[in-house]
Amino acid sequence: MSEPLLAIENLGKSFAGMTALAGVDLTLRAGEIHALLGENGAGKSTLIKTLTGVYRRDGGTIRLAGTEIHPADSREAQSLGIGTVYQEVNLLPNLSVAENLFLGRQPMRFGFTDGRTMRRRSAELLASYGLDVDPAATLGQLSVAVQQLVAIIRAVDVSGKVLILDEPTASLDAAEVETLFAAMRRLRDQGLAILFVTHFLDQVFAVCDRATVLRNGRLVGERAIKETSQMEIVTMMLGRELTEAVSHPVRAAAPDGPPRVAFRGFGRKRSVEPFDLEIRPGEAVGVAGLLGSGRTETARLVFGADRADTGEALVDGKPVRLTNPRAAIQAGFGYCPEERKVEGIVGDLSVRENIILALQARRGWTKPLPMREQVRIADRFVKALDIRTTDIEKPIKLLSGGNQQKAILARWLATEPTFLILDEPTRGIDVGAHAEIVRLIESLCADGMAMLVISSELEEITTYSSRVRVLRDRRHLGDLTGDEINPAAIMRTIAGTDAPARA
Repeated sequence: MSEPLLAIENLGKSFAGMTALAGVDLTLRAGEIHALLGENGAGKSTLIKTLTGVYRRDGGTIRLAGTEIHPADSREAQSLGIGTVYQEVNLLPNLSVAENLFLGRQPMRFGFTDGRTMRRRSAELLASYGLDVDPAATLGQLSVAVQQLVAIIRAVDVSGKVLILDEPTASLDAAEVETLFAAMRRLRDQGLAILFVTHFLDQVFAVCDRATVLRNGRLVGERAIKETSQMEIVTMMLGRELTEAVSHPVRAAAPDGPPRVAFRGFGRKRSVEPFDLEIRPGEAVGVAGLLGSGRTETARLVFGADRADTGEALVDGKPVRLTNPRAAIQAGFGYCPEERKVEGIVGDLSVRENIILALQARRGWTKPLPMREQVRIADRFVKALDIRTTDIEKPIKLLSGGNQQKAILARWLATEPTFLILDEPTRGIDVGAHAEIVRLIESLCADGMAMLVISSELEEITTYSSRVRVLRDRRHLGDLTGDEINPAAIMRTIAGTDAPARA
Protein backbone atom coordinates (compact mmCIF):
# COMPACT_ATOMS: atom_id res chain seq x y z
CA MET A 1 0.00 0.00 0.00
CA SER A 2 1.26 3.48 -0.87
CA GLU A 3 1.91 6.09 1.78
CA PRO A 4 -1.11 8.35 2.37
CA LEU A 5 -1.16 11.63 0.48
CA LEU A 6 -3.45 13.07 3.14
CA ALA A 7 -3.34 11.91 6.76
CA ILE A 8 -5.75 13.17 9.43
CA GLU A 9 -4.96 12.05 12.96
CA ASN A 10 -6.93 12.52 16.20
CA LEU A 11 -8.94 15.43 14.75
CA GLY A 12 -11.10 17.29 17.26
CA LYS A 13 -13.60 20.13 16.96
CA SER A 14 -16.19 21.54 19.36
CA PHE A 15 -18.77 24.32 19.17
CA ALA A 16 -19.87 26.07 22.35
CA GLY A 17 -18.91 23.05 24.42
CA MET A 18 -20.64 20.58 22.08
CA THR A 19 -18.30 17.98 20.56
CA ALA A 20 -18.60 17.75 16.76
CA LEU A 21 -15.47 15.64 16.14
CA ALA A 22 -13.48 13.59 18.64
CA GLY A 23 -10.32 11.66 17.80
CA VAL A 24 -11.11 11.16 14.12
CA ASP A 25 -8.49 9.54 11.86
CA LEU A 26 -8.65 9.35 8.06
CA THR A 27 -6.07 8.53 5.40
CA LEU A 28 -6.40 9.30 1.70
CA ARG A 29 -4.01 7.90 -0.88
CA ALA A 30 -3.12 9.19 -4.32
CA GLY A 31 -5.01 7.27 -6.98
CA GLU A 32 -8.00 6.24 -4.89
CA ILE A 33 -11.65 7.18 -4.37
CA HIS A 34 -12.43 7.11 -0.67
CA ALA A 35 -16.02 7.31 0.63
CA LEU A 36 -16.83 9.32 3.76
CA LEU A 37 -20.06 7.97 5.23
CA GLY A 38 -22.38 8.66 8.14
CA GLU A 39 -25.90 9.74 9.02
CA ASN A 40 -26.97 13.28 9.95
CA GLY A 41 -24.80 14.67 12.74
CA ALA A 42 -22.03 12.14 12.12
CA GLY A 43 -19.45 14.91 11.57
CA LYS A 44 -18.83 14.65 7.82
CA SER A 45 -19.42 18.34 7.07
CA THR A 46 -17.39 19.43 10.09
CA LEU A 47 -14.48 17.25 8.99
CA ILE A 48 -14.54 18.73 5.48
CA LYS A 49 -14.77 22.30 6.76
CA THR A 50 -11.94 21.71 9.21
CA LEU A 51 -9.82 20.14 6.50
CA THR A 52 -10.42 23.06 4.11
CA GLY A 53 -9.87 25.86 6.63
CA VAL A 54 -13.48 26.97 7.04
CA TYR A 55 -13.19 25.89 10.71
CA ARG A 56 -10.06 25.94 12.86
CA ARG A 57 -9.44 22.54 14.42
CA ASP A 58 -9.22 22.25 18.19
CA GLY A 59 -6.82 19.33 18.15
CA GLY A 60 -5.10 16.74 16.01
CA THR A 61 -2.93 16.97 12.92
CA ILE A 62 -3.50 17.19 9.18
CA ARG A 63 -0.59 16.23 6.92
CA LEU A 64 -0.45 16.65 3.16
CA ALA A 65 2.37 14.78 1.41
CA GLY A 66 4.04 14.35 4.81
CA THR A 67 3.94 18.05 5.80
CA GLU A 68 1.59 19.32 8.50
CA ILE A 69 -0.78 21.99 7.20
CA HIS A 70 -2.93 24.64 8.87
CA PRO A 71 -5.15 26.16 6.15
CA ALA A 72 -6.70 29.42 7.34
CA ASP A 73 -9.43 29.42 4.72
CA SER A 74 -10.61 27.60 1.60
CA ARG A 75 -8.39 29.73 -0.65
CA GLU A 76 -5.28 28.65 1.24
CA ALA A 77 -6.49 25.03 1.14
CA GLN A 78 -6.80 25.36 -2.64
CA SER A 79 -3.28 26.74 -2.90
CA LEU A 80 -2.02 23.74 -0.92
CA GLY A 81 -3.74 21.38 -3.37
CA ILE A 82 -7.14 20.64 -1.77
CA GLY A 83 -10.19 21.46 -3.89
CA THR A 84 -13.84 21.04 -2.90
CA VAL A 85 -17.01 20.71 -4.98
CA TYR A 86 -20.35 20.87 -3.17
CA GLN A 87 -23.80 19.56 -4.06
CA GLU A 88 -24.88 23.12 -4.86
CA VAL A 89 -22.43 24.20 -7.55
CA ASN A 90 -20.61 27.24 -6.17
CA LEU A 91 -19.89 28.87 -9.53
CA LEU A 92 -21.53 31.83 -11.29
CA PRO A 93 -24.36 30.67 -13.59
CA ASN A 94 -24.54 34.03 -15.42
CA LEU A 95 -20.93 33.72 -16.66
CA SER A 96 -19.63 31.49 -19.44
CA VAL A 97 -18.02 28.10 -18.89
CA ALA A 98 -14.59 29.57 -19.68
CA GLU A 99 -15.08 32.50 -17.30
CA ASN A 100 -16.02 30.09 -14.51
CA LEU A 101 -13.08 27.79 -15.18
CA PHE A 102 -10.60 30.70 -14.93
CA LEU A 103 -12.46 32.89 -12.44
CA GLY A 104 -9.90 34.85 -10.43
CA ARG A 105 -7.00 33.64 -12.57
CA GLN A 106 -7.89 34.86 -16.05
CA PRO A 107 -5.05 35.01 -18.60
CA MET A 108 -4.21 38.67 -19.22
CA ARG A 109 -2.91 40.63 -22.21
CA PHE A 110 -2.06 44.33 -22.11
CA GLY A 111 -3.92 44.64 -18.80
CA PHE A 112 -7.14 43.07 -20.09
CA THR A 113 -8.58 39.56 -19.94
CA ASP A 114 -7.34 37.53 -22.91
CA GLY A 115 -10.66 35.97 -23.89
CA ARG A 116 -9.29 34.06 -26.88
CA THR A 117 -6.60 32.35 -24.82
CA MET A 118 -9.04 31.64 -22.00
CA ARG A 119 -11.53 29.98 -24.36
CA ARG A 120 -8.77 27.97 -26.07
CA ARG A 121 -7.38 26.70 -22.78
CA SER A 122 -10.93 25.97 -21.58
CA ALA A 123 -11.64 23.93 -24.71
CA GLU A 124 -8.47 21.92 -24.10
CA LEU A 125 -9.44 21.27 -20.47
CA LEU A 126 -12.98 20.24 -21.37
CA ALA A 127 -11.77 17.94 -24.15
CA SER A 128 -9.35 16.20 -21.78
CA TYR A 129 -12.43 15.08 -19.79
CA GLY A 130 -14.32 14.05 -22.91
CA LEU A 131 -16.76 16.92 -22.43
CA ASP A 132 -18.15 18.39 -25.65
CA VAL A 133 -19.21 21.83 -24.38
CA ASP A 134 -18.81 25.27 -25.92
CA PRO A 135 -16.53 27.29 -23.59
CA ALA A 136 -18.53 30.41 -24.51
CA ALA A 137 -21.85 28.86 -23.37
CA THR A 138 -23.50 30.39 -20.30
CA LEU A 139 -23.01 27.95 -17.42
CA GLY A 140 -26.54 28.31 -16.02
CA GLN A 141 -28.05 27.10 -19.31
CA LEU A 142 -26.29 23.74 -19.07
CA SER A 143 -27.45 20.64 -17.18
CA VAL A 144 -26.67 20.21 -13.48
CA ALA A 145 -24.34 17.32 -14.37
CA VAL A 146 -22.30 19.46 -16.75
CA GLN A 147 -22.15 22.25 -14.15
CA GLN A 148 -20.82 19.71 -11.63
CA LEU A 149 -18.17 18.56 -14.08
CA VAL A 150 -17.13 22.15 -14.80
CA ALA A 151 -16.79 22.70 -11.04
CA ILE A 152 -14.68 19.54 -10.74
CA ILE A 153 -12.45 20.51 -13.68
CA ARG A 154 -11.87 23.92 -12.12
CA ALA A 155 -11.13 22.44 -8.68
CA VAL A 156 -8.63 19.95 -10.08
CA ASP A 157 -6.96 22.57 -12.28
CA VAL A 158 -6.64 24.97 -9.32
CA SER A 159 -5.64 22.41 -6.68
CA GLY A 160 -4.52 19.17 -8.30
CA LYS A 161 -3.77 16.88 -5.33
CA VAL A 162 -6.92 16.21 -3.31
CA LEU A 163 -10.51 16.57 -4.56
CA ILE A 164 -13.40 16.57 -2.09
CA LEU A 165 -16.82 15.84 -3.61
CA ASP A 166 -19.63 16.64 -1.15
CA GLU A 167 -22.88 14.99 -2.31
CA PRO A 168 -22.22 15.67 -6.00
CA THR A 169 -24.79 13.12 -7.22
CA ALA A 170 -27.76 14.26 -5.11
CA SER A 171 -29.39 16.12 -8.03
CA LEU A 172 -28.31 13.87 -10.89
CA ASP A 173 -30.18 11.14 -12.72
CA ALA A 174 -28.68 7.69 -13.41
CA ALA A 175 -27.09 8.61 -16.76
CA GLU A 176 -25.58 11.80 -15.32
CA VAL A 177 -24.20 9.85 -12.35
CA GLU A 178 -22.40 7.51 -14.75
CA THR A 179 -20.92 10.49 -16.60
CA LEU A 180 -19.63 11.86 -13.30
CA PHE A 181 -18.25 8.46 -12.26
CA ALA A 182 -16.36 8.16 -15.55
CA ALA A 183 -14.68 11.49 -14.80
CA MET A 184 -13.90 10.40 -11.23
CA ARG A 185 -12.31 7.16 -12.42
CA ARG A 186 -10.22 9.05 -14.98
CA LEU A 187 -8.95 11.41 -12.27
CA ARG A 188 -8.20 8.50 -9.93
CA ASP A 189 -6.21 6.77 -12.65
CA GLN A 190 -4.25 9.99 -13.14
CA GLY A 191 -3.19 9.84 -9.47
CA LEU A 192 -5.65 12.25 -7.86
CA ALA A 193 -6.92 11.47 -4.34
CA ILE A 194 -10.73 11.81 -4.14
CA LEU A 195 -12.81 12.02 -0.97
CA PHE A 196 -16.42 11.21 -1.93
CA VAL A 197 -19.24 12.11 0.48
CA THR A 198 -22.53 10.42 -0.37
CA HIS A 199 -25.59 8.74 1.16
CA PHE A 200 -26.06 6.32 -1.76
CA LEU A 201 -24.59 2.95 -0.83
CA ASP A 202 -24.92 1.53 -4.34
CA GLN A 203 -22.71 4.35 -5.59
CA VAL A 204 -20.11 3.68 -2.90
CA PHE A 205 -19.79 0.07 -4.03
CA ALA A 206 -19.79 1.08 -7.70
CA VAL A 207 -16.94 3.60 -7.65
CA CYS A 208 -15.04 3.64 -4.35
CA ASP A 209 -11.92 1.81 -3.17
CA ARG A 210 -12.22 2.37 0.58
CA ALA A 211 -14.74 3.85 3.01
CA THR A 212 -14.50 5.59 6.38
CA VAL A 213 -17.61 5.67 8.59
CA LEU A 214 -18.31 8.33 11.23
CA ARG A 215 -21.05 8.29 13.85
CA ASN A 216 -21.81 11.05 16.36
CA GLY A 217 -18.51 12.79 15.60
CA ARG A 218 -16.39 9.71 16.16
CA LEU A 219 -14.61 7.25 13.91
CA VAL A 220 -16.41 3.91 13.65
CA GLY A 221 -13.96 2.32 11.25
CA GLU A 222 -12.45 2.05 7.80
CA ARG A 223 -13.08 -0.72 5.29
CA ALA A 224 -11.76 -1.72 1.87
CA ILE A 225 -14.82 -1.93 -0.38
CA LYS A 226 -13.75 -5.27 -1.85
CA GLU A 227 -13.56 -6.72 1.67
CA THR A 228 -16.86 -5.50 3.11
CA SER A 229 -20.59 -5.62 2.40
CA GLN A 230 -23.47 -3.17 2.36
CA MET A 231 -24.79 -4.90 5.48
CA GLU A 232 -21.58 -4.20 7.40
CA ILE A 233 -21.55 -0.56 6.28
CA VAL A 234 -25.21 -0.05 7.28
CA THR A 235 -24.51 -1.62 10.68
CA MET A 236 -21.53 0.70 11.18
CA MET A 237 -23.55 3.76 10.21
CA LEU A 238 -26.57 2.98 12.37
CA GLY A 239 -24.62 1.56 15.30
CA ARG A 240 -26.79 -1.52 15.71
CA GLU A 241 -25.84 -5.17 15.53
CA LEU A 242 -28.32 -7.47 13.83
CA THR A 243 -27.95 -9.98 16.65
CA GLU A 244 -29.60 -7.61 19.13
CA ALA A 245 -32.65 -9.15 20.76
CA VAL A 246 -35.41 -6.58 20.79
CA SER A 247 -38.89 -7.29 22.12
CA HIS A 248 -41.82 -5.81 20.28
CA PRO A 249 -45.47 -5.35 21.20
CA VAL A 250 -48.18 -7.41 19.57
CA ARG A 251 -49.17 -5.39 16.52
CA ALA A 252 -52.75 -5.13 15.34
CA ALA A 253 -53.43 -6.37 11.83
CA ALA A 254 -53.52 -3.78 9.08
CA PRO A 255 -57.07 -2.43 8.68
CA ASP A 256 -59.25 -3.62 5.82
CA GLY A 257 -61.39 -1.53 3.54
CA PRO A 258 -60.71 1.02 0.82
CA PRO A 259 -57.65 3.27 1.16
CA ARG A 260 -58.00 6.81 2.44
CA VAL A 261 -55.15 7.90 0.16
CA ALA A 262 -53.53 6.18 -2.80
CA PHE A 263 -50.59 7.12 -5.01
CA ARG A 264 -50.16 5.39 -8.38
CA GLY A 265 -46.88 5.65 -10.26
CA PHE A 266 -46.09 8.77 -8.21
CA GLY A 267 -42.59 10.14 -8.72
CA ARG A 268 -40.35 13.07 -9.53
CA LYS A 269 -37.24 13.09 -11.67
CA ARG A 270 -33.98 13.48 -9.70
CA SER A 271 -35.95 13.06 -6.47
CA VAL A 272 -37.91 9.78 -6.11
CA GLU A 273 -38.50 7.02 -8.62
CA PRO A 274 -42.21 6.29 -9.35
CA PHE A 275 -43.95 4.27 -6.62
CA ASP A 276 -47.37 2.93 -5.62
CA LEU A 277 -48.65 3.42 -2.08
CA GLU A 278 -52.01 2.97 -0.33
CA ILE A 279 -52.83 3.92 3.26
CA ARG A 280 -56.13 3.02 4.92
CA PRO A 281 -57.98 4.77 7.75
CA GLY A 282 -56.48 3.77 11.08
CA GLU A 283 -53.20 2.65 9.51
CA ALA A 284 -49.70 3.97 10.20
CA VAL A 285 -47.24 3.13 7.45
CA GLY A 286 -43.65 3.57 8.61
CA VAL A 287 -40.93 4.69 6.21
CA ALA A 288 -37.36 3.48 6.76
CA GLY A 289 -34.13 4.10 4.89
CA LEU A 290 -30.77 5.76 5.26
CA LEU A 291 -30.37 9.49 4.91
CA GLY A 292 -30.57 10.32 1.19
CA SER A 293 -32.76 7.30 0.39
CA GLY A 294 -35.71 9.49 -0.59
CA ARG A 295 -37.65 9.55 2.70
CA THR A 296 -38.15 13.31 3.01
CA GLU A 297 -38.49 13.64 -0.78
CA THR A 298 -41.42 11.19 -0.60
CA ALA A 299 -43.07 13.21 2.18
CA ARG A 300 -42.70 16.48 0.27
CA LEU A 301 -44.04 14.85 -2.88
CA VAL A 302 -47.23 13.47 -1.34
CA PHE A 303 -47.85 16.81 0.40
CA GLY A 304 -47.44 18.82 -2.81
CA ALA A 305 -44.38 20.71 -1.53
CA ASP A 306 -42.62 19.21 -4.55
CA ARG A 307 -44.71 18.56 -7.64
CA ALA A 308 -44.84 15.02 -9.08
CA ASP A 309 -43.74 14.49 -12.69
CA THR A 310 -45.62 11.21 -13.05
CA GLY A 311 -48.58 9.34 -11.59
CA GLU A 312 -51.76 10.30 -9.80
CA ALA A 313 -53.03 10.78 -6.25
CA LEU A 314 -56.45 9.70 -4.99
CA VAL A 315 -58.34 10.56 -1.81
CA ASP A 316 -61.22 8.20 -0.96
CA GLY A 317 -60.97 6.89 -4.50
CA LYS A 318 -61.26 10.28 -6.20
CA PRO A 319 -58.34 11.88 -8.08
CA VAL A 320 -56.83 15.02 -6.58
CA ARG A 321 -54.20 17.37 -8.00
CA LEU A 322 -51.44 17.98 -5.46
CA THR A 323 -49.99 21.00 -7.20
CA ASN A 324 -48.95 22.70 -3.95
CA PRO A 325 -49.35 22.39 -0.15
CA ARG A 326 -52.56 24.48 -0.22
CA ALA A 327 -54.15 21.83 -2.47
CA ALA A 328 -52.96 19.10 -0.09
CA ILE A 329 -54.42 20.91 2.92
CA GLN A 330 -57.73 21.30 1.09
CA ALA A 331 -57.64 17.53 0.44
CA GLY A 332 -57.32 16.89 4.19
CA PHE A 333 -53.54 16.39 4.42
CA GLY A 334 -51.22 17.56 7.17
CA TYR A 335 -47.41 17.55 7.24
CA CYS A 336 -44.93 17.90 10.10
CA PRO A 337 -41.49 18.41 8.49
CA GLU A 338 -38.17 17.00 9.66
CA GLU A 339 -36.49 20.40 10.09
CA ARG A 340 -38.66 21.61 12.97
CA LYS A 341 -36.86 24.89 13.57
CA VAL A 342 -36.45 25.79 9.89
CA GLU A 343 -39.65 24.53 8.23
CA GLY A 344 -41.94 23.96 11.23
CA ILE A 345 -42.17 26.62 13.89
CA VAL A 346 -42.17 30.37 13.37
CA GLY A 347 -39.96 31.13 16.34
CA ASP A 348 -40.95 34.71 17.06
CA LEU A 349 -44.68 33.98 16.91
CA SER A 350 -46.55 32.83 19.98
CA VAL A 351 -47.65 29.29 20.76
CA ARG A 352 -51.22 30.35 19.88
CA GLU A 353 -50.21 31.82 16.54
CA ASN A 354 -48.19 28.73 15.61
CA ILE A 355 -51.07 26.38 16.45
CA ILE A 356 -53.68 28.21 14.35
CA LEU A 357 -51.32 28.84 11.41
CA ALA A 358 -52.45 26.00 9.11
CA LEU A 359 -56.13 26.50 9.90
CA GLN A 360 -55.83 30.20 9.11
CA ALA A 361 -53.98 29.43 5.87
CA ARG A 362 -56.78 27.09 4.78
CA ARG A 363 -59.41 29.77 5.47
CA GLY A 364 -57.39 32.40 3.64
CA TRP A 365 -55.93 35.58 5.10
CA THR A 366 -59.02 37.61 4.15
CA LYS A 367 -61.04 35.60 6.70
CA PRO A 368 -59.10 35.88 9.96
CA LEU A 369 -60.05 33.60 12.83
CA PRO A 370 -61.57 35.63 15.67
CA MET A 371 -59.20 35.99 18.60
CA ARG A 372 -61.63 34.21 20.91
CA GLU A 373 -61.65 31.19 18.56
CA GLN A 374 -57.84 31.23 18.32
CA VAL A 375 -57.53 31.17 22.10
CA ARG A 376 -60.11 28.38 22.40
CA ILE A 377 -58.29 26.20 19.83
CA ALA A 378 -54.85 26.86 21.34
CA ASP A 379 -56.02 26.16 24.91
CA ARG A 380 -57.73 22.94 23.78
CA PHE A 381 -54.62 21.50 22.18
CA VAL A 382 -52.22 22.72 24.87
CA LYS A 383 -54.28 20.68 27.32
CA ALA A 384 -54.92 17.70 25.02
CA LEU A 385 -51.25 17.28 24.04
CA ASP A 386 -49.79 18.48 27.35
CA ILE A 387 -47.81 21.28 25.69
CA ARG A 388 -45.88 22.72 28.61
CA THR A 389 -45.93 26.47 28.45
CA THR A 390 -46.74 29.09 31.04
CA ASP A 391 -48.70 31.13 28.51
CA ILE A 392 -50.06 30.52 24.99
CA GLU A 393 -48.78 34.02 24.11
CA LYS A 394 -45.21 32.97 24.87
CA PRO A 395 -42.89 32.89 21.80
CA ILE A 396 -42.66 29.28 20.70
CA LYS A 397 -38.86 29.48 20.33
CA LEU A 398 -38.66 29.55 24.14
CA LEU A 399 -40.25 26.11 24.47
CA SER A 400 -38.32 22.83 24.57
CA GLY A 401 -37.90 20.81 21.38
CA GLY A 402 -40.51 18.27 22.46
CA ASN A 403 -43.10 20.94 23.20
CA GLN A 404 -42.36 22.67 19.91
CA GLN A 405 -42.97 19.35 18.14
CA LYS A 406 -46.27 18.86 19.94
CA ALA A 407 -47.32 22.39 18.97
CA ILE A 408 -46.64 21.58 15.29
CA LEU A 409 -48.76 18.44 15.66
CA ALA A 410 -51.47 20.58 17.24
CA ARG A 411 -51.33 22.93 14.25
CA TRP A 412 -52.28 20.12 11.90
CA LEU A 413 -54.74 18.40 14.21
CA ALA A 414 -56.61 21.71 14.40
CA THR A 415 -57.36 21.34 10.66
CA GLU A 416 -58.94 17.90 11.33
CA PRO A 417 -56.88 16.08 8.68
CA THR A 418 -57.71 12.63 7.36
CA PHE A 419 -54.10 11.94 6.33
CA LEU A 420 -51.10 13.03 8.40
CA ILE A 421 -47.44 12.88 7.32
CA LEU A 422 -44.82 12.94 10.09
CA ASP A 423 -41.14 13.27 9.15
CA GLU A 424 -38.86 12.34 12.10
CA PRO A 425 -41.47 13.36 14.73
CA THR A 426 -39.30 12.33 17.69
CA ARG A 427 -35.87 13.57 16.56
CA GLY A 428 -34.04 15.79 19.04
CA ILE A 429 -36.56 15.60 21.88
CA ASP A 430 -36.30 14.21 25.40
CA VAL A 431 -37.34 10.71 26.42
CA GLY A 432 -40.60 11.79 28.05
CA ALA A 433 -41.78 13.81 25.03
CA HIS A 434 -40.65 10.97 22.77
CA ALA A 435 -42.94 8.51 24.56
CA GLU A 436 -45.84 10.98 24.49
CA ILE A 437 -45.58 11.46 20.72
CA VAL A 438 -45.42 7.70 20.10
CA ARG A 439 -48.57 7.29 22.21
CA LEU A 440 -50.21 10.10 20.25
CA ILE A 441 -49.44 8.35 16.94
CA GLU A 442 -51.05 5.17 18.27
CA SER A 443 -54.06 7.14 19.54
CA LEU A 444 -54.58 8.92 16.22
CA CYS A 445 -54.52 5.59 14.38
CA ALA A 446 -57.05 4.18 16.84
CA ASP A 447 -59.29 7.14 15.99
CA GLY A 448 -59.13 6.26 12.28
CA MET A 449 -56.49 8.60 10.89
CA ALA A 450 -54.28 7.46 8.00
CA MET A 451 -50.63 8.20 8.70
CA LEU A 452 -47.24 8.09 6.97
CA VAL A 453 -44.46 8.22 9.57
CA ILE A 454 -40.79 8.59 8.63
CA SER A 455 -38.24 7.69 11.27
CA SER A 456 -34.59 6.72 11.47
CA GLU A 457 -35.30 5.10 14.86
CA LEU A 458 -35.88 1.50 13.80
CA GLU A 459 -37.07 0.25 17.19
CA GLU A 460 -39.57 3.09 17.38
CA ILE A 461 -40.97 2.58 13.89
CA THR A 462 -41.69 -1.08 14.60
CA THR A 463 -43.95 -0.22 17.55
CA TYR A 464 -46.73 1.57 15.67
CA SER A 465 -46.40 0.55 12.00
CA SER A 466 -48.77 -1.95 10.40
CA ARG A 467 -46.39 -1.89 7.41
CA VAL A 468 -42.89 -0.55 6.89
CA ARG A 469 -42.01 0.85 3.47
CA VAL A 470 -38.24 0.56 2.87
CA LEU A 471 -36.35 2.98 0.60
CA ARG A 472 -32.83 2.92 -0.80
CA ASP A 473 -31.15 5.27 -3.26
CA ARG A 474 -34.41 7.13 -4.12
CA ARG A 475 -36.30 3.90 -4.80
CA HIS A 476 -39.25 2.41 -2.93
CA LEU A 477 -38.12 -1.20 -2.49
CA GLY A 478 -41.38 -2.51 -1.01
CA ASP A 479 -43.17 -3.26 2.28
CA LEU A 480 -42.36 -5.36 5.32
CA THR A 481 -45.40 -6.76 7.13
CA GLY A 482 -46.25 -8.93 10.13
CA ASP A 483 -43.26 -10.67 11.69
CA GLU A 484 -40.96 -9.03 9.11
CA ILE A 485 -41.35 -5.74 10.97
CA ASN A 486 -38.24 -5.80 13.16
CA PRO A 487 -34.99 -3.81 13.13
CA ALA A 488 -32.89 -6.68 11.78
CA ALA A 489 -35.16 -7.26 8.78
CA ILE A 490 -35.36 -3.54 8.05
CA MET A 491 -31.56 -3.25 8.10
CA ARG A 492 -31.15 -6.29 5.85
CA THR A 493 -33.59 -4.78 3.36
CA ILE A 494 -31.84 -1.41 3.42
CA ALA A 495 -28.55 -3.19 2.80
CA GLY A 496 -30.06 -5.19 -0.07
CA THR A 497 -29.72 -8.68 1.37
CA ASP A 498 -33.51 -9.20 1.73
CA ALA A 499 -36.15 -8.42 -0.91
CA PRO A 500 -39.51 -7.16 0.44
CA ALA A 501 -42.86 -7.27 -1.29
CA ARG A 502 -42.68 -4.93 -4.27
CA ALA A 503 -43.84 -1.33 -3.89
